[in-house]
Formats: sequence, C-alpha cells, structure tokens
Amino acid sequence: MQPDGSGRIRVDGLGKTFGAVAAVRGLSFTVEPGAVTGFLGPNGSGKTTTLRAILGLVRPTTGSALVEGVPYAQLAQPGRVVGAVLEAQGVHPGRTARRHLEAVAAAVGVSDERVAQVLELVGLADAADRLAGGFSLGMNQRLALATALLGDPRILVLDEPGNGLDPQGIAWLRTFLRGFARSGRTVLVSSHQLAEIGQTVDRLVVVDGGSCVYQGGLDGVRGRAAVRVRCADPARLAEALAARGVLEIDHLADGELAVAADAVLVGDTALAAGVALYGLVEERGDLEQMFLRLTGGVA
Repeated sequence: MQPDGSGRIRVDGLGKTFGAVAAVRGLSFTVEPGAVTGFLGPNGSGKTTTLRAILGLVRPTTGSALVEGVPYAQLAQPGRVVGAVLEAQGVHPGRTARRHLEAVAAAVGVSDERVAQVLELVGLADAADRLAGGFSLGMNQRLALATALLGDPRILVLDEPGNGLDPQGIAWLRTFLRGFARSGRTVLVSSHQLAEIGQTVDRLVVVDGGSCVYQGGLDGVRGRAAVRVRCADPARLAEALAARGVLEIDHLADGELAVAADAVLVGDTALAAGVALYGLVEERGDLEQMFLRLTGGVA
C-alpha cells in the first residue's frame, strides 16, 4: 500500500501495553491537514506513547496509527512526509548546527542549500557555526525544528516545541505553526502550556488514562461565548435580545448584563434598538478549567 498524500494522521483503536501496564486503551482520533491540532493530556495519559506509535518508534499491541494511510515504517521517504520534534533530542555537542543539519540532510536526501534555508527560517543563521553543546534550551528547540523541516514535510508532529523559548520565540513559533497549517499541511502538537495552546490550535484531542475524552474544535471545549455589557438602557437591550431569541440574560450590578451570545450579535442588537454601549467584553470558559474537568481534575 502506498501513502495517499493526504497529510492525514489516523489513529484507530490504538492500544499499547508494557507488561501489565496499559499505556493506551483503544484510542481513536484523526488529525486533518489545514489545521493545528493540539494533543493534550495529564502526565501518564498515553500522549508520548501515542506519538511514538505514530512515528513508528512503538509497535501497537492492538489497533493502528497510520500516516497518510500507511504505518510510518512503510513510508519510502519518511523525512519528506513527516517532520518530528520529540522532547529528547540527540544532537552531538561537538557538532555545529550547520554540520548537524548537513548530516541529517544527507540521510533525508536534500541539498545543503535547504540547510541554509531552515537555519534562516528558525532564526539560527547567525549561530549556524556554533557548537550545539553551547546552545541554550531554546536554541536547541529551534535546531530540532530546523531538523524536522529539512525534508519540507507535509506533516509536523511536535512534542513540547515551546520548551525553553522566550516570549518572542513562543510568539514566532505560534505564527509559524499557524502559517504551516494554513498552507494545507498538518500540525499535531503536544504541550502542557495550555494558555499558549489556546492561542495556537484550531482543534483539540484530549486523552486521559489512555483513552480519548474529547476530540473537536477549540470552541467546543471552551464552551459557548458569553458577553458582559454596560449600556444606557439594560432593560431595553434585554428586551431586544429576547426578541432575537437570546434568553440567557443575567442582570448584574451597576446596570451590567451577562448575555449568553457572541459579541457581534449583542452589538448589532444594541445598534438596531438604539441603545448606546459603554463597554462590551466577550468571555469564554477557561481552557485550563475545561481541561481539568475532562481529565478528572478539580476545576
């Protein structure tokens, strides 16, 4: 069977046991191209085992983990299909960043010109000839991403890619991943940095105890939008909203309203009703609280 070129990852009934320990139990989810998918779960939930199964580093006990319709091991040129960054990276401390990438490029089958391109892309061009042993954690993360990008892959699988990055680096990574996905390619990213995940991903897969407890859009796990609004005539605005089918309206102190609707609807309704707005803030459920509820934590 040949890869279908779809850029899709499909995990179907995946199970993996280590002796008497079941690390993953019947896990199923799909990662589609064109979006950044976050892969979340508490420690010991089976995330790392699942990522390793996708990358052919762990053989499933049951079920399957397929990349473009085939197991990773059946990809003829895996580096041109999947780029991966796992938490533990193997870079010889006595090699420069350039030499490390040139060695990997030779194995992947790409030119040294591509090495220069990825060094520039991840912001390491000025450090290309420094020994990797002297790199900070953040620089090593950039080097790992550069390595993953050498083959210009259709899919990125990343485990904690933001570790060690400063705020500027995290913002750069967020922009890069979203741009990579918007080009029609696939990103699966595992992270414990929930606040950053909330700003980066389009979809989520949440696992707990080796099983999937949520798969879907980010808004689905955050809950519906709610709006706090200050206006000239709260009663009139509430009446106008009710006429448009918005019935979950709470009257707060100082004439504020809490409305279970999105900000655009509330603003348009106020304008049509001739009610002046003095303040409007859209709020959504906190991702951390929703994560804890899904995984049996305390929220």
